[in-house]
Amino acid sequence: MTKEQELLKERLQSIDARIQAACDRANRKREEVKIIAVTKYVDADAIGDLLAVGVENIGENRVQDALPKHELHGDKGIWHFIGHLQTNKAKEVVGRFPYIHSLDRLSLAQELNRRGEALDHVVKCFLQINISGEETKFGLSPNDVLAFLRETSNMKHISIVGLMTMAPVVENQEEARQVFRGLYEWKQRINEMAFPHAQVEELSMGMSSDFEVAIEEGATYIRLGSVLVKPE
Repeated sequence: MTKEQELLKERLQSIDARIQAACDRANRKREEVKIIAVTKYVDADAIGDLLAVGVENIGENRVQDALPKHELHGDKGIWHFIGHLQTNKAKEVVGRFPYIHSLDRLSLAQELNRRGEALDHVVKCFLQINISGEETKFGLSPNDVLAFLRETSNMKHISIVGLMTMAPVVENQEEARQVFRGLYEWKQRINEMAFPHAQVEELSMGMSSDFEVAIEEGATYIRLGSVLVKPE
């Protein structure tokens, strides 16, 4: 094991202890929470190190940066596209990334469905909802969620398996709690409506600064960058 891999292992152990404590507080099982390593600021070698120490989920934000990394390591781990996805880049993502966390508009849904149909493949998506209402963040307004689900209900090549949100950057992670709680409430609401293409099992929420509160509020995927992956 290299020195960098040893450091990653130590960080993972520290993070795991924090995850376990958050799960204990929320009366949840540790295995309900999965780490996505956010690798947008590191190179392919660093991704190799993460995979070597047992990280399974790799999260990339930019198509142009992700493709060469995926070329080297795409047959290992589970790849998540977690950044804003331009409609004209969807063709590069479908078939490479099993999960897309940033479905946020009808035009993207239509393109993902079209690409999925061409590959005879159902694209697993997370519907991104802008719970906080910040203008700087992507995502559907909560007021538009139900209309969006109705408009996409006949798309047979997309499956909304989860919801995603981003909380405001705050010093006290308690201030993010209402955002995460709001996403959990949307999960419950959507599942009660029983849309055939939106059986929501997953919640992608929580990053390095607020993942413990996100876990307490129901996160199943947490997206960790700086606390885990240290760019040069």
